[in-house]
Amino acid sequence: MNDPSTESAPSEQPVNRIVHYDQFFGPLYFEPYAIEVANRIDVAGDSVVLEIAAGTGIVTLCILKNIPASAKFIASDIDEEMLAEAKKKLKHFKVEWQIIDAQQLPFSDESIDLIICCFGYMFVQDKCKAFTEAYRVLKPGGKLLFTTWDKLEKNTASHTARKLAENYLHEPISTTYDLPVSMHDEVEIKELLKKTGFSGISIEIAEMYSVCETAKKAACGLVDGGLIFREIRQQHPESIDEIKAKLENELSQKFGAAPMKASMSALISEARK
Repeated sequence: MNDPSTESAPSEQPVNRIVHYDQFFGPLYFEPYAIEVANRIDVAGDSVVLEIAAGTGIVTLCILKNIPASAKFIASDIDEEMLAEAKKKLKHFKVEWQIIDAQQLPFSDESIDLIICCFGYMFVQDKCKAFTEAYRVLKPGGKLLFTTWDKLEKNTASHTARKLAENYLHEPISTTYDLPVSMHDEVEIKELLKKTGFSGISIEIAEMYSVCETAKKAACGLVDGGLIFREIRQQHPESIDEIKAKLENELSQKFGAAPMKASMSALISEARK
């Protein structure tokens, strides 16, 4: 999920936010859906394809494998550091890279054939404006294809980590931590899309597995990169090792020690202009 923490306990080496996102959260959460979404692409050779919230290029690579070489492909993100990592990884591919806010797309009306956004719209402040912008720039018949996370309890590794973390936070839990799972309601998504002009709307719940070599590696990665654990590090840095051990034990019992295989769920939404 987005915006993992770069903070670490004093006794630990600092975690590189971008590298950890790409190398840990990428395989654990994003790659299975990147493959699934890319397999749904069907565009002509002269098409213009836009990716919003490209991050470190995890989905970008899968898109590149599923569009004609002659198509124009624009990969974008609002996070300059994330996009820099994507550019470095995919420097040999033909991609136009742009820093873009989904609420203000810098494109002409009816200029894009396909917009793809994997796990990005949850973090957009004005979702109606973002969908309105997507509708504006799509050509007639163009498609919007995007993913959002299902309820937290259906993403079982994250849910387990979150519940453990809450035991170490005595203040009201910030609603910021709920943003990744804030677009799980199919009815609300359909209403937003209809309100902004889209039709031919379909939403599918796609259940998959987040797999890690060991529960220990998963526990360390979730604690080192999870945003909620930054707050714990600030309040109780001495508890981090204890939390990792407890989380490893819970993950092992629920999902296996080696490999760890935990169920996860997301919504795949498609709509036409």
